[in-house]
Amino acid sequence: MAQISFARGIPAPECLAVDDLAECARAALLRDGRTILSYGPSPGYGPLRDRLAARHGVDPARIFLTNGSLQGFVVVAQRLAPGKRVLVEQPTYDRPLKILRELGADVVPLQTDDEGLDPDALEAALSHGEPPGFLYVIPTFQNPSGRTLSAERRNRIVELAREHELLVLEDDPYGLVRYEGEPLPSLHELSGGTIAYSSSFSKTISPGLRVGWFVLPDDLASEIAATATATYITPVLLGQATVHEFIERGLFEPNLERVVGLLRTRRDAMLAGLDEHLPNARTSRPEGGYFLWLELDGVDVAELLPRAEQSGVTFVPGTDFGAGSNTLRLAFSFVSPDEIADGVSRLASALPATV
Repeated sequence: MAQISFARGIPAPECLAVDDLAECARAALLRDGRTILSYGPSPGYGPLRDRLAARHGVDPARIFLTNGSLQGFVVVAQRLAPGKRVLVEQPTYDRPLKILRELGADVVPLQTDDEGLDPDALEAALSHGEPPGFLYVIPTFQNPSGRTLSAERRNRIVELAREHELLVLEDDPYGLVRYEGEPLPSLHELSGGTIAYSSSFSKTISPGLRVGWFVLPDDLASEIAATATATYITPVLLGQATVHEFIERGLFEPNLERVVGLLRTRRDAMLAGLDEHLPNARTSRPEGGYFLWLELDGVDVAELLPRAEQSGVTFVPGTDFGAGSNTLRLAFSFVSPDEIADGVSRLASALPATV
């Protein structure tokens, strides 16, 4: 029996525009090969930085391209986290949690619910103890919960950040992968550009190209550039130039529409399977992104996981994200709709009959 993985938060192979990207890489090399095959400036490929600066309405000096947004998080955290309080959502993406702890940060989890981060919890954390190094938040289709921060809470968090001179790092890798509903303004937009912003092309074009970006305050941007130069000398300019060519050719929007269609079908298949097999479970119902969040009363997920794996399905326990022992994350982006239906059935069969 083949294992079905709900643990892999990566795009299905059919989401990748292989032929188009091959042509774009070839065109970029032929046009600008002597630049992109050599060492280059640590903030990244100039034409792509200019395009992203225009999109965000900022000076290109504030745009910092990274080898995936997680690498950028590492560089920022190295400057701001050691020995400092760092505020995060509970739950939150597991890899930044691990990075922050390894850097010696005092990680402070803040309460969330179906509307995202609770501003009252943020205000309480800001009112006691040393000023934090920064707040890390994923407002839209959050990893791991799939939840989206409400409009009212977005405005309140921006107000609190301004009032307390708090650096906020908004991580937005999933925002364009929307299946329904209307997009909300980012925290960066609501703040007039003062809140730092990060995203990547991993979910909209290809994770293997490793192209992410940050919009940083001017002083932090120059510090991060110096750290990056000392760390890896030059970014992967070929990947960045390939992304730029892909956008220049007008391929980004139609590709995004195609990817959203493929992933919407998977989201719908998982919701349908959970409604059928686990109608009493508390489940997030995301309007976009890669993940659903499951809460199971009276179930220890650490005990459930090996039983589920014996049934041929796997997932990530919520404890990996700093959440309770009765929670788990289900990723629907990689597996087919038929595999999703089968996998949810297998998961249900591994649960106690009382759930």
